[in-house]
Amino acid sequence: MNAIGPALAVAASLAGAGSLSGALTPPRFRPLAAGLCTAALGAAGIVAGAAALVGSRYDLWLPDLLPLAGVRLAVDALSGLFLTVTGAVTMAASIYGIGYASPGGAHDEAAPAGGGRDLAAAEAYGVGHAPGSGDRSGGSPGGAQLGAAREPGVRHAHGVRSRGAQAVLPLFAFALLLVPAAASVSTFLLLWELMALTSLLLVLAEHRERSSVGEAGLWYAVMTQLGFVLLLAGLGLFAARAGGESFADLRAGAAGMSPAVRGTVFVATAAAFTSKAGLAPLHAWLPRAHPEAPSHVSALMSAAMVNLGVYGVLRVGFDLLGGGPAWWWLLLTAAGGLSAVYGILQAAMAADLKRLLAYSTSENMGLVVVGAGAAGLFRAAGDEPLAALALAAALLHVVNHSAFKALLFCTAGSVLRATGLRDLDRLGGLRARMPATAGLFALGALGAVALPPGNGFVSEWLLLQALVHGFAVPGAATAVVLPVAVAVIALSAGLAAAVFVKALGVGFFARPRSEPAARAAESPPAMLAGMGLLAAACAVLALAPGLLGAPLARATAAAGLTGGTSVAGAGLSVRLHHTSASLYPLWVALALVAGVAAVAGLTRLPARRRRRRDARLWDCGGGAPTPRMAYTATSFAEPLQRVFDDVLAPEQDVDVTPVRESAYLVRRVRFQRLVPDRIEHRLYLPLLTALSRTATRARHLATGSVHLYLAYGLFGLVTLLAVLVVGW
Repeated sequence: MNAIGPALAVAASLAGAGSLSGALTPPRFRPLAAGLCTAALGAAGIVAGAAALVGSRYDLWLPDLLPLAGVRLAVDALSGLFLTVTGAVTMAASIYGIGYASPGGAHDEAAPAGGGRDLAAAEAYGVGHAPGSGDRSGGSPGGAQLGAAREPGVRHAHGVRSRGAQAVLPLFAFALLLVPAAASVSTFLLLWELMALTSLLLVLAEHRERSSVGEAGLWYAVMTQLGFVLLLAGLGLFAARAGGESFADLRAGAAGMSPAVRGTVFVATAAAFTSKAGLAPLHAWLPRAHPEAPSHVSALMSAAMVNLGVYGVLRVGFDLLGGGPAWWWLLLTAAGGLSAVYGILQAAMAADLKRLLAYSTSENMGLVVVGAGAAGLFRAAGDEPLAALALAAALLHVVNHSAFKALLFCTAGSVLRATGLRDLDRLGGLRARMPATAGLFALGALGAVALPPGNGFVSEWLLLQALVHGFAVPGAATAVVLPVAVAVIALSAGLAAAVFVKALGVGFFARPRSEPAARAAESPPAMLAGMGLLAAACAVLALAPGLLGAPLARATAAAGLTGGTSVAGAGLSVRLHHTSASLYPLWVALALVAGVAAVAGLTRLPARRRRRRDARLWDCGGGAPTPRMAYTATSFAEPLQRVFDDVLAPEQDVDVTPVRESAYLVRRVRFQRLVPDRIEHRLYLPLLTALSRTATRARHLATGSVHLYLAYGLFGLVTLLAVLVVGW
């Protein structure tokens, strides 16, 4: 029996029930009712995706549901992979969200007003301030505090527990599930826009608590609608030239299109999809929206929604267009490599914990796109098995990233709920006060740094294998691009290690630097349960990746690449016509555990032979250490900032205030150092300035004359008709 259809029907019912529960249930039970319905919706998505991954297919056409075109759904193995990942993240995040939205924690306490540094920097740059830098005298970057003081209970009416937020959450989850199941242009665009609008409403859920939420929502709304325009143009051109808007019509008509039309469709849709995936330079919305959204929504956006950008690239580029010339994939690989390095550099500079994780998402999505681009490049060169290997590595990293990034955002949300802070420079001491959260963050960080036995290591190792074995593919493009791609992965992995050592060491192991951090308490059971599910997924993916062997092979085949299973047995096995390689993560993990146990045992042996005596350490006369003596997140990142000074282009300002009676005596020295997002500063700020000037000048066109307005309309209509005539 095909379980996909019934599972999707159950998901639709649960989405409606969850939305009604969020809108109509009393505030006390609202998070529980909506959260349980959304978690069950995620479980239904897992069932539908798993059924597709084991070989089932599903097709549905509802001609009367959408005017003119109807609604078409189709689920294959490629859709099934994204359905499964989305369902798993939704289920865990929804369970977590029940506890996150419950009363208690810093959300319901009067939080001190945040410093003015974020607003001042936003006014100075016009596009927001730089993370992890600035005046050390007070405040927190990126709105890291909860905002102005409010009475306890305000969040019952506004914020994450509001009727709107709880009613929209199931709809957002349902849209995430259905986007990979769309099988026509109109259906895909409708679901894509539903996903964008519901996520925007959730990003704005806490706009009454922090002014930075409104700015983030504005950036997200503009960027996502510009992406939608590109997507509409690309898919509209595709459907017009194919003679139909169903995906079957697009596949059939792609071969007869001219190279120029195919290239235009690919570039337009790839730009829209990579923007949704958070790739630089179209990433500007991501480090704003993800930190400002409620933390379980951040997990959904960063571990599920961005994946659909990758899905769109694979579906259009490989499946519908049937592949393309090498230059398509060179552009994609370059975009992925740029995003990987730039994203992790910005994460290294960030002191806002959630902003750091958002930039890390941009880095990991860059690595996924590098794998997809390499797969297209190998296919264009005629090496189908190697292309299948690269695509399998990219899809495996999608799965792994979803697991550890959802866990990291949830743990960051636990810190935020317990302390009201996101600024690493004001945190510390959380390991003793929140031991479960600290351990879970360490597990997620291990996956993010791509070191064994973390689950991120598995997929990055497989991606490196594909790129290294691609050196044998003839052609100047591969000879130049692949070594650079390998260097990008190595550099991003090294920087990621520094980033998460900073986050874990400064935020959890250092001494507390503020009263909220010193008073932090562990998260409620529902939050720990959601994080526990994600931690279990990370452990399984790290130790037994062979479980995904057959599903990955079916997913790559559904994308049009056949080359056998690259993940098999107890570990990873790469078998190509000229070489082979194997990795067994379970044995690697056991060897590491044995080595650590042996070293720990050997260091204790001499201590047991000698009599131990407690004595006070010599402190050089300096007294007991204080939190001011420890590294902050900003000081930890300063050496890296010096190394990449030309790339990051930091800006600093020293303000010396003399004593009123004498200019030679200094009353105060204020040092401010900003590391702005250089792409925003050099690309978006001039663009916004030009648009503002154009809009100001365009006011002269609005004279109030009806005759002039009718002339504008006539001129526009004639111009449009002329363009259509020339185009046809």
